[in-house]
Order: sequence, then C-alpha cells, then structure tokens
Amino acid sequence: MKLAPLCQRFRKYPGIDHVILHTGQHYDQNMSDVFFDEMKIPKPDVNLHLGSGSHGQMTGRMLEEIEKLLLEKKPDALLVYGDTNSTLAGALAASKIHIPVAHVEAGLRSYMMAMPEEQNRRLTDHLSTWLMCPTDTAVKNLEKEGIINSNSKSRSPDNKRVSLTGDIMYEASMFYRSVNKASLPSSVAGKEYILTTIHRAENTDDPERLKNIVDGINACTSINFIFPIHPRTRKIIEKFSLTFGGHVILTEPVGYFEMLVLEENASAVLTDSGGVQKEAFFFGKPCITMRDSTEWVELVECGWNTLTGADSSKIASALMNIKKPDSRPLLYGDGRCAEKIIANII
Repeated sequence: MKLAPLCQRFRKYPGIDHVILHTGQHYDQNMSDVFFDEMKIPKPDVNLHLGSGSHGQMTGRMLEEIEKLLLEKKPDALLVYGDTNSTLAGALAASKIHIPVAHVEAGLRSYMMAMPEEQNRRLTDHLSTWLMCPTDTAVKNLEKEGIINSNSKSRSPDNKRVSLTGDIMYEASMFYRSVNKASLPSSVAGKEYILTTIHRAENTDDPERLKNIVDGINACTSINFIFPIHPRTRKIIEKFSLTFGGHVILTEPVGYFEMLVLEENASAVLTDSGGVQKEAFFFGKPCITMRDSTEWVELVECGWNTLTGADSSKIASALMNIKKPDSRPLLYGDGRCAEKIIANII
C-alpha cells in the first residue's frame, strides 16, 4: 500500500531504475500477492520468499540476502517503509556498506520499546539519511532524539535530510478510493457493523490479553462485527480454544480494495493495527484501538481514536459509547506525499 503511490510516481522519471525487492515476510497469498495484483504494482524484481520465523531468524536471513543483492546491484539509495523486520534488515544491510537509506514513515513513536515495531522504526531512523515524516508530531519526535535536518550539502547518516512529506497511505487511499469497484460482502450488505482487525504480537501472543479482547467483543451482542482474520491470529485463537459469538462474522483476509469498502461502510473500526487507525480517520470513522499506546497520537488528541488496551471492560464500554467528533482536522498532508519523497532523494 505504501509502495503503490511511489511506483506510479517513479514511472514519470525514466532515468531512475526503480527495483522492487520483496522479502517474503508477508507470504500468504491473501496478505501479499493480492496487493500487487489489485493495485497494479509491478511484480517484484526480486522475491526472497523467506516466509515466517522468529524475529531473530527473519531479520538475520533478510539481512544476509539483502546485503548480497545490494552488493550485486550497487544502488544509489535504498527506500524502506514503515516498521517491519524487512525495514530494519534493509536499513542495516545498506548502512553497513554505505548505501544511503531513505525511510518512508519516519519519526513515528509509541514509546513502548517492548514492541518489535518500535525497535525497528527507531533503529531505522538513526541509520537513515533521508527521513520522510508523515506528521508534525513525527518531526518533533525525531528532534527529541537529536535527529534534525542538516544544512550540509553532503547527505549521510550524520548529515540527515528530515522532511515533512505527509502520509503515503493517505495518498494511496485517496487515489484507490476513487477507482475502487469492490462491493461489500453479502454477509454484511445492508447491515450496520463494526470492522475489526487483530494481529499485533502484543495481543495475539499473550493468552490473557487475547482472551480479554475476545471477551470484550463478545459482551457487545447488540453490535455486528466483521473480522477479516489474519491466518496467524486464527491459528492462535484456535490454539487457545477461544470462540466468538454469533454477532461476529469471521472471514478470510481481504484485499486492499475490499478493505477500503469495509472501512468506508463501517459505523466504526476496532483494531490493533497502525495503518487501519489512520484509514478509519481518512473515511471519517471513529476508531477504538486495542493497544496501550499508539504512534498516531494526534488521532487520540482530536477524539477520533480511543485507546483501550486489552481490557475487556474498557473495550466493551468504548464500543457501546462510540461518538463521532464534530470536526476532522487535516493531519496527514495534501495527498502529494510520493512526489515530495522523490524530490527529496533525487
């Protein structure tokens, strides 16, 4: 999703060879291939097919393979996105052999170092030469860590370029919403429902937190939920013998366009995802986030996002008392993020 707007923009620069590397971290057909197909993104030039494993296994294998490719291709820069293990492995591999790194979605902080994503994003920011920030808050977060825009003409990890570019997912959602032809699943057509996603390790890997989340949702029998369930989450729920009530519709993972339709037609969103929090806001939907903190603090501050953690009573109370704020401020730029990113690098 973050790659798509940049792919479109790079096509306008025929002198730039844009090589796409897919690590295979998201290896399920419905979690990866469908995005390339639906969003008309060119197939990856290289796919490492590394699959799943522990954080150490995945990051180590990616680091080794990405380094091989970088030594072979000798690119002028490596562009990485967000906060995944792939992001950190790419940044480490490139920086060690003095290939400058450009980090899209730089400066985000949940201030919870126990989260793998927080570790990935912080380390990547400190390794990067170009830091593309989606919000003013992100720029300020970097300043607190001594990462500021350098006036030096020489760009390097010690002479950084910090830029407020706006949010790349906002640009993607604006464009793909306008061309989306997907329709609602028959299971929720004509119904009011809350869209639900659960996949963060802090929730799925803790049996008590996961049970509390299920209990909180099950307590709200007057609300319909649709839950496109991540394959890993489904396995863990089954492992812990947890079940949802009949008011919760479980489906297979959905493609990007189907997800946009579900978000646009939902009455609200219940999630632990970072990206879905923002997309709910893009569509003007109140969001309840089942995490103890969020990197998108501005959404909490303006009332569009409510943090409940994995407390069943707080989840149920938030669900039963959803209120849409009166205004929706412009927080994520003007929808021209990709253009600004490329202008910074070239």
